[in-house]
Amino acid sequence: MAEARIGLTGLGVMGANLALNIAEKGFSVAIHNRTGSRIDGFIAEAGVLSDRFVVAPTLESLAAALPRPRAVIIMVKAGDAVDAVIDLLRPHLDAGDVLIDAGNADFRDTRRREAALLAEGFQFIGMGVSGGEQGARNGPSIMVGGSQEAYRAISEIVEAIAARYQGLPCAARLGPDGAGHFVKTVHNGIEYADMQMIAEIYGLLRQGEGRSTETVMSLFEEWNGGPLKSYLIEITARVLAARDPETGQPMVDAILDRVGQKGTGRWTLIEALKLGQSVSVIEAAVGARSWSAAKDLREIGAERLTGPRAGEIGPALLDADLERALLAARVISHAQGFALLSVASAEFGWNLDLARIAEIWRAGCIIRSALLDDIAGAFRNPPPGNSLILAPAFVRILNDDVGSLRRVVARSVLAGLSVPALSAAVGYFDTMRRARGTGALIQAQRDFFGAHGFERIDRDGNGFHGPWSMTRSDSGGHRDGF
Repeated sequence: MAEARIGLTGLGVMGANLALNIAEKGFSVAIHNRTGSRIDGFIAEAGVLSDRFVVAPTLESLAAALPRPRAVIIMVKAGDAVDAVIDLLRPHLDAGDVLIDAGNADFRDTRRREAALLAEGFQFIGMGVSGGEQGARNGPSIMVGGSQEAYRAISEIVEAIAARYQGLPCAARLGPDGAGHFVKTVHNGIEYADMQMIAEIYGLLRQGEGRSTETVMSLFEEWNGGPLKSYLIEITARVLAARDPETGQPMVDAILDRVGQKGTGRWTLIEALKLGQSVSVIEAAVGARSWSAAKDLREIGAERLTGPRAGEIGPALLDADLERALLAARVISHAQGFALLSVASAEFGWNLDLARIAEIWRAGCIIRSALLDDIAGAFRNPPPGNSLILAPAFVRILNDDVGSLRRVVARSVLAGLSVPALSAAVGYFDTMRRARGTGALIQAQRDFFGAHGFERIDRDGNGFHGPWSMTRSDSGGHRDGF
């Protein structure tokens, strides 16, 4: 049987485009798919690249087509399907062979799989791939987790197929075991936040001020030439320019406002909570998608619940305020995401290079933007606590632009327009700029009903109690986990 440089199983949209990208860069690829007819169709569509593929009807023949140590990319649905493919492949592999899960996996599954496979002598890589189908085909951002030895086996291919920023590949081994998939998860959480905040600004312009899609489109095009320059701002303008071929009306107006989600935003939120972190802007974006799913209830609410009347909502928003508000909020959402990466790195012993992560997100991925170059620079001289909002460049941006964010959020609240992600950004900023917050009262409440104790501002230790012990029983207080 002909020999290939690397194998790939799973010729769905992402798998097929990744295989074409690898072949186009000069590497031969052994391809397998559970449904054989898909292989035939793929070869027919591959055109001039077809001679760089070795067809493997079975997983056994896929393994036979590869030199040792073998390297096989798995591109199937996250979860049980990945485990099933691994179980079917394992009998045909030898010690030292490398399996690469390039799907959107839960990083905890990646850690479990690597541990199990290492015990049997195999290597395992969890590889986050961002950029959608176009990225997979033309150059994605690639986040690798695994051993140095495993990465060496595939690094030439990974760096060849990745997107380029100023000539450098947007791909890197970021750490061991689940590091790559965790970074991809946080990337997707930031993506949720970016999309939600853009949608909120769009809603203010369309629903709040009644602007046409053409006017809003032009504004986003203008913004894409400034500090908001990014892939998501660019495609928002293109989406707003599109017309429904059936009605001739703006395409966006023909789309049901019920948002889907595949779960990676939720994963970001869940892992943040497990690590005792707040990613409130991402949480608001995840929540907004859930609210959007309650379409029937919202239609009833539109009939029964009232909001502000015309004339109660204050002056119109300035375009400059909207632009600067979105920039400030995006800085805050990125700051929360990178703070989560920093804490996870310490928790799992990954030693993540936050600047390098920002660098490999600068091209190829969905959240690529001009902002990431400044973020990479900020982490080259780490700010206090690895908090992006305390880096000098971003202190200046926030101090200059949060006033715009306040005006946008205040106007939205007065107008009865929902901006949960923008509001969360203001809340986080105002919390982090106060040396003394309101937590003392909560600590007092916890001590009153549960005798949990507290710290004092004037001495060390954390086992202090208030003078309310005599009245606690009268109030039905009891010790619990709050």
